[in-house]
Amino acid sequence: MYKLTAKEEEVMEHIWTLGACAPKDVVALYPEDERPHINSIANAFQSLEKKGYLTHRTQGRGYIYEPCVCKQDYGRSKLSSFVKRYFDDSYMSVVSAFVSEEKVSEAELMQFLADKMKDSAL
Repeated sequence: MYKLTAKEEEVMEHIWTLGACAPKDVVALYPEDERPHINSIANAFQSLEKKGYLTHRTQGRGYIYEPCVCKQDYGRSKLSSFVKRYFDDSYMSVVSAFVSEEKVSEAELMQFLADKMKDSAL
């Protein structure tokens, strides 16, 4: 998966919210005082399509774009990069950090493991 710029990621967040849409639909989501120019958003759409995140179809005189990558897959990819970069590619280090920071309790972790073992037994 190609890395997205901050602006491309922001635009993709809007596209995931809307589903099939045109650049003008994304522009309309911004508050009026922060609204980017339509050309900026259209350029982001083109870049996202080149990177494989969007596809388009003709509708009338314009295009309707649809995501090719779901938000969850993108999130998994970002998580993988994060773990690799900040935790030496060790997911156990991430889990350990969550437990020691009390973001996940030991009881929750034990319940998760019990559920996984039950699922794998099926």
